[in-house]
Amino acid sequence: MPKNQTQQRKKLTELKSELFKALSNPVRIRILDELRTGEKTVSEIRDKLEIELPNVSQQLTVLKTNNLVFARKQGVNIYYSCSNPKLFKLLDVAKEIFQAQLSDLQEALG
Repeated sequence: MPKNQTQQRKKLTELKSELFKALSNPVRIRILDELRTGEKTVSEIRDKLEIELPNVSQQLTVLKTNNLVFARKQGVNIYYSCSNPKLFKLLDVAKEIFQAQLSDLQEALG
């Protein structure tokens, strides 16, 4: 394999790893799930998830740093939205994988 292709594959692998690191926190996944229905303010996310505001803000910062959410300021409010709806597909596939594993485990125990 040419050196350039090897470097590209390595970079792509690193980017994938960073994506999964950004998704490794349950609060960040819950935030993304909350954004499925459209953009929301930090306060709206906090109220819906019943999580302290500093924690919501911290997790949104991680998501924003990793380009998984966009922030839009309007007046005193900052609205967050998912940067790519394909993230929801990724989360849905992960859910299907875990449900299948759980079903297999329950079958083995049953």
